[in-house]
Amino acid sequence: MTDLSPRWWQAEAAPKDHDQGTVYHCGLCFHQCRIPAGGWGYCGARGVDESGFISPCLGHFSSCAVDPIEKKPLFHWRPGTRIFSLGSLGCTMHCPFCQNHGIARPDENSRPEMIWLSPEDLRAKVGRMGLLSVAYTYNEPILQAEYILAAAPGLKELGIATVLVTNGMFSPEALADLIPVIDAANVDLKTFNPLMYAKLGGSLEAVKSTVAHLCKAGIHVELTTLVVPGISDDPDEFIALADWVASVSPDIPLHISRYFPAHQYTAPPTDLVLLRRFQELAKARLRHVHLGNVS
Repeated sequence: MTDLSPRWWQAEAAPKDHDQGTVYHCGLCFHQCRIPAGGWGYCGARGVDESGFISPCLGHFSSCAVDPIEKKPLFHWRPGTRIFSLGSLGCTMHCPFCQNHGIARPDENSRPEMIWLSPEDLRAKVGRMGLLSVAYTYNEPILQAEYILAAAPGLKELGIATVLVTNGMFSPEALADLIPVIDAANVDLKTFNPLMYAKLGGSLEAVKSTVAHLCKAGIHVELTTLVVPGISDDPDEFIALADWVASVSPDIPLHISRYFPAHQYTAPPTDLVLLRRFQELAKARLRHVHLGNVS
């Protein structure tokens, strides 16, 4: 059986003014959580119990499906194909408009059932189905990082690619380890306002760094921006976002997606006139611009 022991962590002595014993530093994402015994990191998927640092969701999945590749969305990588999609639990951000909050931030009383799927089982399952790509999606895939690293080599032997649909909040160390096994990614670029990113539990600089490093490594990258009223609907900020994407590469596809009320956010759906204006602004800077969540 493949070893899925958590990586990117180390034990530390607790600060002198805290009677917490050993504290574990998780270096997986930009939050760099320091977690005492009985605690959980910001993601809700990595914590500490009497045995030490744990990641109980590794290899366990709440969602499995076969999707059109365009649903990720990836429009310019293997178009017209289908992809095996896996989702688990937890997230490194906390967006009030999250459409997948049931698995990203599950309530303790309504946690979905999970299935165990070893890397070996995944290889066999996808191979039997004749699919040529696997996506870690629905919730934040970085939380399955050790699993992804364990599964990717076996999938690659069968010609099966690895795809991430992610918010991009990787630590530099985790990103460096994952880059060699990633074939394509869709990265959520939530907004271009660093203060708003912080309110959502994220970091604009972290996601910019992830996107730049993925592109530099030759990985196919597409970006998605959900235009949320009061959060990511400022035209000047959107122009700055599109300008930055173009500075990395004008060939990066940008998906501009319409928001609908979800989770804790009740603002009305994104105005279609604004959405199409953003599309035109982006088209002046980028070669591939698509609208999403519109009929």
